[in-house]
Amino acid sequence: MNDGPAHGTWEPAPAARWEDGYLSGNGCHGALLFGDPRDERVVVTHHTLVRPNGAETARPPRLAARLPALQDRLLAGEPDAAERFTDGRPLQWVQPFHPAFEIRLRGTAPAEDTHHRPPADTHHRSPAEDTHHRPLAEDTHHRSVDFATGVVRAESEDRLSRVFVSRADDVIVQQVTTATLDISLDHRLPGAPHHLAVGQSAVLTAEGALLTLRARYPGSDRAYTGVTLVAVKGGRTTLTPPGLRITGADSVLLLTRVLRHTGEPDVLAEARALGELLPEGHGDPYAHLLARHTELHGTAYRRVTLDLGADPDERALPGSELLRRPQSPALLERLFAAGRYHLLSSSGLNPPRLTGLWTGDWDTAWSGAFTHDANVNLQTASAACAALPEVTAAIAALINRQLPDWQDNAREIFGARGAVAPAHSDGESGLTYHFNREYPLHLWTAGADWLLKPLVDHDEIHGEQDPRTAHALAEVAAFYEDFLQRTDEDGHLVVVPSYSPENRPANAGWGAINAAMDLSAARHALRTAAAYHPGRAADWLALADRLPPHRTNAEGALAEWAWPGLDDTYDHRHLSHLYGVWPLDEITPYDTPDLAKAAHRALELRGAENDSAHGHLHHALVAARLRDGERVAHALGQVLAGDYFHDSLMSAHYPHRHVYNADAAHTLPAVLIEMLVQSTPDRLVLLPALPTGCPQGELRGIRTRFGAELDLTWNPTEVTAVLRPTRTHRVELRTSSGAEPLDLVAGEDHVVRLEAW
Repeated sequence: MNDGPAHGTWEPAPAARWEDGYLSGNGCHGALLFGDPRDERVVVTHHTLVRPNGAETARPPRLAARLPALQDRLLAGEPDAAERFTDGRPLQWVQPFHPAFEIRLRGTAPAEDTHHRPPADTHHRSPAEDTHHRPLAEDTHHRSVDFATGVVRAESEDRLSRVFVSRADDVIVQQVTTATLDISLDHRLPGAPHHLAVGQSAVLTAEGALLTLRARYPGSDRAYTGVTLVAVKGGRTTLTPPGLRITGADSVLLLTRVLRHTGEPDVLAEARALGELLPEGHGDPYAHLLARHTELHGTAYRRVTLDLGADPDERALPGSELLRRPQSPALLERLFAAGRYHLLSSSGLNPPRLTGLWTGDWDTAWSGAFTHDANVNLQTASAACAALPEVTAAIAALINRQLPDWQDNAREIFGARGAVAPAHSDGESGLTYHFNREYPLHLWTAGADWLLKPLVDHDEIHGEQDPRTAHALAEVAAFYEDFLQRTDEDGHLVVVPSYSPENRPANAGWGAINAAMDLSAARHALRTAAAYHPGRAADWLALADRLPPHRTNAEGALAEWAWPGLDDTYDHRHLSHLYGVWPLDEITPYDTPDLAKAAHRALELRGAENDSAHGHLHHALVAARLRDGERVAHALGQVLAGDYFHDSLMSAHYPHRHVYNADAAHTLPAVLIEMLVQSTPDRLVLLPALPTGCPQGELRGIRTRFGAELDLTWNPTEVTAVLRPTRTHRVELRTSSGAEPLDLVAGEDHVVRLEAW
């Protein structure tokens, strides 16, 4: 190994597009820095900012009384019966996520406004046209982001600007040196409602200059207020309402928070609270705040590292240049580091949204929702094993806030006790109301199990059962007790109605019977709940055992619907039917080889449909569990070579950087880890799916589900794994040469060496 990969990225020119702006966040507030050095912009976001659109009062459809009749029709062979199982309402999207405003810092000669939407061809990266070859200012410029500190820097000949979002103090911190500039808060971001009621002010207080921006949504009593305290060292400060002008200052420190409210906020009290963050005396307030933040953020970020022995010259390249080298190990190193950084930075109050924690546009695709039928789940796939309990805590926070709503879903739609998770959420409500004929998401019952899976993994890693997770699992099991009442002619329980996101049988309607995902989720939820509640274990295990087995179709593939007569639709972005392979351990090459073979055949037959990034990386995760390294490499290569990443190393949903979306950025670390290390409570698999392009490397700090931290190094002749177990346990070690027992003793390092692989 050489000096190791850099924990950051950089560019030699400003970001013309907000999508290329560097990101910082603490899981509540987000900051996105872009723009010309003479017209610098920090887009401010907050996880709670969603625009009222009618969904704030939406309720689940009251369909429970009609459920038995629907079940009768589906079981009688009426293929499209579920398409009429609605209350007739139109599709209601969840409340859309949006930015708050931007902090604008304009120099004495403002550059031409770049606030407009980019032309369509800027989505296509080419050496002749890419924005980093067209600098916005003639002076020297350098911008960077340090993943270990969360500090975004923009430096030109006469000014240095640094921004981070404090995990310790929940505040956006921006410092500008040698400042002669105008500062304002500007709500006029793309897509902002024309009738957004906005009031602004600029006043001087004992703490410093105070800028406020209050925005009330059209037709609503709900509002939010941005508060920026400006502390100036030297120079002169002049109020120029609604902003201010600073001339000749040595440095300027801006502290920003967003408040969401219905009444009138106490802005002066918030100003005092921000002022209290500044150290007394003559200490450096920026350094003080950064040290408090880095103690939390840096510790979390550095727990896991990946070194692929990349070329030092490639490691030194700007991100935009490195993205042009999709075969480069240095690109994988940097995207792994960036993915962990962005995932950590967007997780706190909530887990990441479709856009993480950031957007520069009010027209956020798919409402910037928490989408639970693939996207949140894929983005957080590495949380437990990659030592980010901050992310699993964010998932738990969302679930625990919304569990009462999940209970309403079970009662209103299915007439059952327990809990059913929605397919979409805005972070406020966990109620199911987003559905239509083509996407009957109200029929989907597997979501709670998938969302709880990272929390169960976390508990296995730490050897303790969280009582909140235990409670949620009991609620899910109670739902299945009430819902699973119908049986087939062999006496197996039937999941009816059943939905496989977001696909349909080739010869039937969208709502069907015995979707493979629903079967796997029900089995897993019941068995996991039994492990958390021994007193109920016998009943729940017996119920799980009555579910039918998976079905293999005429083409030798695991069928997406286990009900006979339902034909598969192969060209689809989702791989819901392979839920038993990943993230579950229900289907493995070791324990269920025949089912694993059928699952692999299903993977071979699966198309990529519209080339969604989440589809390719989901494919890679399943392939890794099935030990198909070349298929992993191909799926990963589709994303690396498909122009999915912005210069910021945040990603897009489609090729050519179309539709800002965090799926690829946040999921990629999970893919790389699954290629190298897999674990269950009783098994360790080393290098299960390593493709030929990664002949050497080092992965440090991985957590295993049997309670050991693991460091892994490999090269063409030797593999070494160092395990640091926290509990005494025997596990099965799986390598390319077979299986053997591994006895671990708590507190004693255990070294595994393999001479070949």
